[in-house]
Amino acid sequence: MISRRTLAGLLGAKLLARELKLSRFELHSVRVPFAERVREAWMESWKYQKRDQSDYVLHFVKLHTSDGLTGIGETKMPRPQSEALLRKMMGQPAASFLEDDSLRGILIAICDLMGKAAGKPVSKLLSPTAKDRIIPTWWSQCFPPALMASEAKLGASLGYRVHKVKARPWHDPIAQAAAICAVVPKNFRIWVDANSTWETVDKTIAVTKELAQFPNYFAIESPIPRTDIDGYRKLKGRLPLKISEHVDNIDLDLWTREKLLDTWVSGTPKLGKYVRDLSARAAAARCPIWIEHSIDNGIAQVFQAHQTAALPGIEYAIAITHVLEDDCMAEPFTVRDGYYRIPNKPGLGVTLDEHALEKYRLAE
Repeated sequence: MISRRTLAGLLGAKLLARELKLSRFELHSVRVPFAERVREAWMESWKYQKRDQSDYVLHFVKLHTSDGLTGIGETKMPRPQSEALLRKMMGQPAASFLEDDSLRGILIAICDLMGKAAGKPVSKLLSPTAKDRIIPTWWSQCFPPALMASEAKLGASLGYRVHKVKARPWHDPIAQAAAICAVVPKNFRIWVDANSTWETVDKTIAVTKELAQFPNYFAIESPIPRTDIDGYRKLKGRLPLKISEHVDNIDLDLWTREKLLDTWVSGTPKLGKYVRDLSARAAAARCPIWIEHSIDNGIAQVFQAHQTAALPGIEYAIAITHVLEDDCMAEPFTVRDGYYRIPNKPGLGVTLDEHALEKYRLAE
């Protein structure tokens, strides 16, 4: 995330001498169901995708230091793996983990601690020129057109101005587009993620041309398998909408050299150095990132927002917390006129909702 030399400048020699050693941890596991308004349709969509799931199991982390500071984070790793890793971290300086992407969401708690120690928001810890606000996106699974429209209308009413929607073979994306565009403002922008289900160049061109008739639509994502590089070459320059693709674990030099994409999507669980370096490459290539590495809980969503504010290569931050019953945060993720304002308190600037942790708690 940041070098120790930079950290020294932020924290000062006296604080570094104390080293902010990790003294103990807490791990809180919860099970949060889908929001009732979308639950049935989401489960139906996932059945088509061979998934049987009605909720998300989340693991929240609290890291405590010998100085009395507490940092909050989360972990996508199984609980036993997370516990083993956290035990190994105890007694170590928190700053020693800032470059360790293997921590995944536990790194969020480290950043929260470092921000609190420095008296700065995480965004300003990562970059002194961090923006004060970012553009978050609304998100929808592949729902029937009427539900897709009501979800889009809800997102617009809550202040969102960008919406990512899923396209799948069991619902017509053109019917979805017509339903959505009939109820949202003119400045409500939409991109559609096909997750490779359009399969061919010809189908992608045909569907995209139809979607382009709706002025709210501005981009498509993953229309064909990303292994089909020749297919992407054939799509280059032939689409009326922007084209994006997941760039994690691909030969990005090739894709960049041939200018096959207008934007990059990143969802890797590596949250620190990897994202910082990718952002620098995106800025150099003038190909913005749509980031979605932290999607399913409020802590991760806010960290992602801080990172988006700090790293100039990131354009949009994507999360799905609004389609879950609860984001487990005490503070609401409020969007106004298309923007989320970054908390200006030290660290992440937000807190876990202890009542939600108890309500959804899994037996440990």
